[in-house]
Amino acid sequence: MSNTRQPAKLALEDGTVFNGISFGAQGTKQAEVCFNTSMTGYQEILTDPSYSDQIVTMTYPMQGNYGVSLEDVESEKVQVSGFVVKEASTVFSNHRASQSLQEYLISNGIPGICEIDTRALTRKLRIKGAMNGVISTEITDDAELVKLAREYPGLVGRDLVQNVCRKEKCQWDKGYESKFAGPTGIDKASDKLKVVAFDCGLKDNISRNLVEAGFDVTILPAQSSVDDILATKPDGIFVSNGPGDPEPIKYTIETIKGLLDKKVPMFGICLGLQLIGQALGGKTYKLKFGHRGGNQPVMNLDTGRVEITSQNHGFAVDLDTLDKDKIRVTHINLNDKTLEGFAHKELPLFAVQYHPEASPGPHDSNYLFKEFYKMAKSKKPVEKLG
Repeated sequence: MSNTRQPAKLALEDGTVFNGISFGAQGTKQAEVCFNTSMTGYQEILTDPSYSDQIVTMTYPMQGNYGVSLEDVESEKVQVSGFVVKEASTVFSNHRASQSLQEYLISNGIPGICEIDTRALTRKLRIKGAMNGVISTEITDDAELVKLAREYPGLVGRDLVQNVCRKEKCQWDKGYESKFAGPTGIDKASDKLKVVAFDCGLKDNISRNLVEAGFDVTILPAQSSVDDILATKPDGIFVSNGPGDPEPIKYTIETIKGLLDKKVPMFGICLGLQLIGQALGGKTYKLKFGHRGGNQPVMNLDTGRVEITSQNHGFAVDLDTLDKDKIRVTHINLNDKTLEGFAHKELPLFAVQYHPEASPGPHDSNYLFKEFYKMAKSKKPVEKLG
């Protein structure tokens, strides 16, 4: 932390203003304000492309005490618009760390605010829902900040995928190469299968898990056509996570519709589930405050087991809009009964709303990458997940 203790402010569209201390870059950023309940994993959260255009509040009171290790990032830069914590640790202790959390935010141009009542902020977001806001180290007038918060257009109806996806085709061949990585629980297959991943904001750890499962991974932009995909002769297609509202991502939805007719095995995560759901005729809606954290309980209806999952989404698929004759529900959120996973009865296709790759979070659902490999090899619908 800087010795200057420069003031910073966080204003919400409802007129609430929090006064705190700056611990990141100088500047002013408008975005949606949300919260994450994970106890650790702040750098994975900061670099998750799904957080584009969001100011993230951490509910766990202390952040930054283990610094930043570049082995743990999920993309090439910090993706959040701002970062809100109760206490930003002035020291860090971790033999892997290369810099402090504050230095990391500053080098990426991201403003942070600390020493505010994050419990009060989170309670407000829980009651009223995620709100538009503005974080600033420059503007001191509260009324001006609230006006800026109200002027932010929000997430609904906006295409944020364009801001985070790759623009060119690339190959990914990195598994868990770090000497500090723990066991994945996946038995890497000896026969390599080809998978094409739609990059709608693809997290690096998803790519690593696909490699660990036995896939040769080709990453293509979200705007890729059916012909672009089929030209790679894939054994499977993966539709990635990503930020914001799925409804405006018409280009990917239309491509998925075209690929469904080809019956190439397909797996989607988070935004990927929502895009596949829309391609199948389903509708999506915005959740009140979203699911963000590493402790979300999900029931696997195929096995009857409860999985503790990592989640980050503000939209969901309306279960009642899916064709029950063709789609079977595989996973349900135990907190609010929202859809967390489905499989197709006739096509080799399944998708989940949560993040089995963790980063951060538990590894309860890691088996899904192995299930994808099995489905890609058999070309048949999955009868049971897990």
